[in-house]
Amino acid sequence: MPIRYQTYLGLPPDPLLSATLNLLVEVFPALTEPEILAEIAYQQVRTPVLAGLALDDNQVVGCKLGYEQKPGHFYSWLGCVSPSCRGQGIAAELMRQQHDWCKEQGYHTIRTHTYNQWRHMLVLNIRSGYDIIGTVAGKRGLTIVLEKTL
Repeated sequence: MPIRYQTYLGLPPDPLLSATLNLLVEVFPALTEPEILAEIAYQQVRTPVLAGLALDDNQVVGCKLGYEQKPGHFYSWLGCVSPSCRGQGIAAELMRQQHDWCKEQGYHTIRTHTYNQWRHMLVLNIRSGYDIIGTVAGKRGLTIVLEKTL
């Protein structure tokens, strides 16, 4: 069955939300479900989180979460693909759909952060038109800051 993509402004309904959180914790073991939920809750006070999901037979195999950083600027926050589904272009498609949505909503800049250990994501970001604009000390090491004009 081909991968299906769904976008939610706000959190996806359960059981998709639970499956998304499980995937994020699997891929990013330094994160916990309560940490992710706390960040989502904090952001949702200001603006809804945009959640893009990739589904294979109703199983969440990829996600891309982001939110408005300030008017005109979108922050692409968390994204991942299940290790068993990598190499199929899922991350690139989730990114493309997020960027298309941002353009339609009038955003002109999109920013993301990553770490050197996530080299595949770093390379995908650069190939997708992001520029490295700096680094900052993060909770989990040196954070690479990337930005793209839409």
